[in-house]
Parts: sequence; structure tokens; C-alpha cells
Amino acid sequence: MPDYFALFNEPRRPWLEADLLKQKFLARSANIHPDKIHSANENEKIVASKNFAELNAAYHCLAEPKSRLLHLLELETGAKPKDIQQIPTPLADLFAEVAGVCKKADHFLVEKNQTTSPLLQVQFFERGQDWIEQLNSLQKKLNELREQFLIELKSLDAKWIGDDENSRRGILPKLEELYRLFGYFNRWNHQVQERLVRLSF
Repeated sequence: MPDYFALFNEPRRPWLEADLLKQKFLARSANIHPDKIHSANENEKIVASKNFAELNAAYHCLAEPKSRLLHLLELETGAKPKDIQQIPTPLADLFAEVAGVCKKADHFLVEKNQTTSPLLQVQFFERGQDWIEQLNSLQKKLNELREQFLIELKSLDAKWIGDDENSRRGILPKLEELYRLFGYFNRWNHQVQERLVRLSF
């Protein structure tokens, strides 16, 4: 398995500064981007394309907290974290709220899409604005939750870089738990965003 941290000359750690990572990516990709070597021979182009694809994959992996944690955990433990489907108790209410609002928004969208009367379409537009407000409010809650996860991730990163390798083993379970929490956030945020997009048409 490739070490994407090493590809950017970064130590393996839970937190990376997004702007610095982007600067490194742009600087490295400038030299190997396929468009930059149009005068090279076919073999050099193939190698450059492969190197650019790997750099691009590494950047996208490390730039997103969930995929960065997954990569770090795989490198450190040699295996992917087990899939656990049970929602943590503190998130159960939020999960129920997301599921409930999305389900009701789906019913509204089905009803709206079946309406052909111009008068009723106006009424559905007004009701649609209410759903957009509810979904935006829910998305705000989710973003606040993500901020909490990021604060915890930075805190764990400070311990990670200050500890020796043996001490880091004790941090891995907490990083695995955060990996799952980011997974819940990503899934729920995607569900809410999808309904917002559908309501805007």
C-alpha cells in the first residue's frame, strides 16, 4: 500500500493543514502534469500520467479528514477498521431527525413532481421554501457537529505528534472512532444536500 503522507514528505499524523497540503500538491503537480510534458516521448508521458494520478489520489485522500484517518489507520495497523453499523448513542437523536426530515422531504418532492396545475405549483413552491429552511437548519447542526469532530481531531493530533510510537497505539482507537463519526457526518450531510438540490429545481 502506498504511503500518501510520504509522497508529500509529511509525517503520518491525524491532522494536516489544508492550505499547506494544497500548496505542496500544486507545486509537485506542476512538474508532472501531463499537459506540461507534451513534447516528451510516449514512455515519459505514461510515467508522468501515472505519477500525476497517484499524486492526485494522495491529495484527495489526505485533504478529507475521513479518508485521511482511514489511510492513517491502515498504515499504522495494517488493516481497515471494522464496519460497525450501530449509531453512537449521542448521535441517535440527530440520526432520527435527519432520517425523519429527509423522508418527509421525499414525500413532498414526490407530491410536487406529480402536480401539473399551475395554481398548485405555486403553492408547492411556497411549501418548498419551508422545506429548504428546515434542511438548511439541519445542515447547520451537522456543520456544528463536524466542527466538534475537527476540534477533537486537532487535539488528538497534538497528542500524536508529542508522544512516542508506543503511546500512539493508545490513540488509535479514538482515531478509529472519529473516522466513523466523520463517516456519519458525510452520509447525513450528503442526504440533506441532495434534498436541497432537488428542491431548488
